[in-house]
Amino acid sequence: MSPARLELIGSEVAIIWNDGTEQYLAMEKLRAASPSAENTGERDLVGNKIGGTTQTQFPGVTVKDWRMVGGYAIQFDFSDGHNTGLYTFEYLRAL
Repeated sequence: MSPARLELIGSEVAIIWNDGTEQYLAMEKLRAASPSAENTGERDLVGNKIGGTTQTQFPGVTVKDWRMVGGYAIQFDFSDGHNTGLYTFEYLRAL
């Protein structure tokens, strides 16, 4: 499964998957769901969480640009400067 087409429409990201399924994701929701260490934190060797944020809403944040990463993920550039999350196709499909 991979995106056949991706467009930024208003405040949503529209994805048409290669199986014909259409998906519309709110840009603010995408920002909140970023799988980046900046958002979710990281675990050290003993399992302690380091960093991350408790912020769950990003009002007014939009997607400015995006790029494919390899054949498995999309990286979004958000208006608040965030751009480190890699959204795997599987993860995007589950949102």
